[in-house]
Amino acid sequence: MSGREQPTVTQGRVAELPAALRAAGIAARPDAGPVGPASLLMVPPDNWGKAAGVAAGLGLRWSAVWGEHRPPEILVTAVLFGQDGHLLLRTALPEAGAELTSQTPHYPAANRPERYIQDMFGVYFVDHPDGRRWMCHQAWWQDQFPLRKDFPVAGTPEAETPPDYEYPFQTIVGEGVYEIPVGPVHAGIIEPGHFRFQAVGETILAMEEHLGYVHRGVEKIAEGRDLAGLARLAGRVSGDSTVAHTWAACQAAERALGVTVPARALALRAIMAERERIANHLGDIGAIGNDVGFTFAQVQFSRLRELWQRQSLSAFGHRLLMDRIVPGGVAIDLAAPMIEAFQAEATQLRAEIEELLPLLLEYPSLQDRLRGTGVLAPVLARRLGALGFVGRASNLQDDLRRDAPYPPYDRLRVEVPAYRQGDVAKRLRVRGDEIGVALGLIEQMLGDLPEGPLLAHCPPSGHECAGLGLIEGWRGETVCYLRLDAAGRVLRYFPRDPSWLNWPVLESLIHDNIVPDFPVCNKSVNGSYAGHDL
Repeated sequence: MSGREQPTVTQGRVAELPAALRAAGIAARPDAGPVGPASLLMVPPDNWGKAAGVAAGLGLRWSAVWGEHRPPEILVTAVLFGQDGHLLLRTALPEAGAELTSQTPHYPAANRPERYIQDMFGVYFVDHPDGRRWMCHQAWWQDQFPLRKDFPVAGTPEAETPPDYEYPFQTIVGEGVYEIPVGPVHAGIIEPGHFRFQAVGETILAMEEHLGYVHRGVEKIAEGRDLAGLARLAGRVSGDSTVAHTWAACQAAERALGVTVPARALALRAIMAERERIANHLGDIGAIGNDVGFTFAQVQFSRLRELWQRQSLSAFGHRLLMDRIVPGGVAIDLAAPMIEAFQAEATQLRAEIEELLPLLLEYPSLQDRLRGTGVLAPVLARRLGALGFVGRASNLQDDLRRDAPYPPYDRLRVEVPAYRQGDVAKRLRVRGDEIGVALGLIEQMLGDLPEGPLLAHCPPSGHECAGLGLIEGWRGETVCYLRLDAAGRVLRYFPRDPSWLNWPVLESLIHDNIVPDFPVCNKSVNGSYAGHDL
């Protein structure tokens, strides 16, 4: 049974920020931003960090930051979230000698994204607590910045990229302390990532990640694409979140162009998003069981996921629902016989989940491995900005479908399960609860599926325009910023996967656990390598 906990930290309102900035002596001014449910404030570069301190004092959640090269300037934009929705903070600085105060001292979640901006745009954050490069991996020189406009798409690669073995991992020195390097290549089919453990006996004192090994230049190769090409690219940011990222990109484009998407297409998008949520939760519940030797869970939930994805293939033509969302709507309709099949499928899956989940939640040997393992305290979860099911297991209840609803969720009732314990057991339980919520939403939408067209035309605007996409994917809040030229081609595309915020959470919750519990802690978070590495 899902739980509805009370918030542990008071979240402020973004509407209060302008007055608070003025009171702090920061000359913030409203400005035109990307079209979407967020206003924009311009702040001076030397007050960038101070403005974050004011926002943190109000209890606003930090969500994302991106850079944009508009010669001779570089724009840096951050996203904040409060009770009343989103707000953008932006600053502009000259490209030559670009320096900026850091928001990381106030929002630890900004740590890696700011280092990414430093690597990609050459913006130096003067008071950043960690000056190490994050995304280079020897693929380009330290004075080259791939997301500036003068950097070629193909880069300037050497015949062979040198090995990246000199990253200065932090170490702990003491009697009995030893180091365990894991990755970046793993004994499985997962993508590459490096984990460096400091341990005594079996107890983990600290773990540090190094990611970025599958950086594909997504943002760079997006430049110049038409909207159809952008949608295909967005669907491949992270393959298990193809619906969330494609919807976010299309939503940003449609807002920028002033396009109204047909009601039937919006409902079908939401059905696909909930199917994506259910498929991934089913797979993860089974994998969590497998990581502690509970094969029964792996077998049963893998079976359910396979049946679910086969039905997606039958109805929409793709197991993962890739390329089903397109600019202006969807690429395929849901035939009447499939509506009936979906309804029967939801009934059957709910019955199986209601039978299987209590076994997992009550089986003593399994719960002995999951309860109290990988605990993320609510206060720390809030400080790190944990998203989606990771945050909800630690009583962070943000869910855009309910708190900043977009069509068709603005006419649906979305329940948000949440717990306080913040351990692997509750991260598993939230997944189970969310499957039930998603099934209910699918049934509501199938029972009231609007008639009408599937596509709206998306003509170029004839001038530069920008839009903001915000979608609650299965991992949590998925952000997209998009700027188009007069012909409707991409000038800047920035996708922010929830994994950017959830990967650092894994480093925190693993402290004082034993080394053999790392796999299950890792799977309970299940960050996307590709979604982070871009």
